[in-house]
Amino acid sequence: MKRIIGVNSNTYHGYSIGEAIAGISEAGFKYIELTATKGWTEHVFPTMTFEELHKIKDNLEDNGLIPISLSGHSNLMDRSRLEDFIFNMKLANFFGCKYIISSIGEAHLEDKAEVSDSEVAEHIKEIVPYLEEYDLKLGLENHGKHATGRQLKSIVELVNSPRVMINYDTANAIFYGNVNLEEDIDSCIDLIGHIHLKDKAGPYDEWNFPQLGKGYVDFKMILDKLEKANNNCPLSIEIEFTEEGAKDLNEVNGAVKGSFNYLKQLGVNI
Repeated sequence: MKRIIGVNSNTYHGYSIGEAIAGISEAGFKYIELTATKGWTEHVFPTMTFEELHKIKDNLEDNGLIPISLSGHSNLMDRSRLEDFIFNMKLANFFGCKYIISSIGEAHLEDKAEVSDSEVAEHIKEIVPYLEEYDLKLGLENHGKHATGRQLKSIVELVNSPRVMINYDTANAIFYGNVNLEEDIDSCIDLIGHIHLKDKAGPYDEWNFPQLGKGYVDFKMILDKLEKANNNCPLSIEIEFTEEGAKDLNEVNGAVKGSFNYLKQLGVNI
């Protein structure tokens, strides 16, 4: 099955979007997930000037990279943050993305609002018309207190829109939820519409997300399950290293290229 496989620019956290574009392209990938995560990785952001955004867009085209998705995390539990998320949707549309990704809470920032799953679903229903206007699908990422696919499935079912699905982060399920990955994926595979391929090493609660193939996530199992379920969702590679981060840009570029080679060894057509 031919599927879209790209790299999340958050892999280049601490480095510029230009460095991310160059490294991802040189590794052999054709797709990129742009990151617009407030207070963390703002490779693209609604506050950038029109000129800045067009320079990034031109750079992507020059390097043969297609933006398939935008990581635009906002706290969807807080209605006051919905306006910010709408701007991220406009940004995603500007770059031609088909998917926008967000956790339920604010990724990498302390949540200032917490509500029930049913209230979250109502908040998300409010932005469905914008998803339709900008022709986007929203992938809800398992993260923090909403660590598992099983938890997110209940919210997606409450929203009940073909525009809203799960973005399954393979390492977050372990790091935040300490789950049996195979069982958790089975519980929600029908609603997975986008995946962050992220490896995990060390104890479950240790920040250690290496190059694909250097940890213990069974990616062949995941790919096999997707094939069996006829689920052709896009895959976006994310490498977050350890708490200390990558030692330099060469290490990041090497991990991206190593992940490309690892997937090729699994027989993935990139």
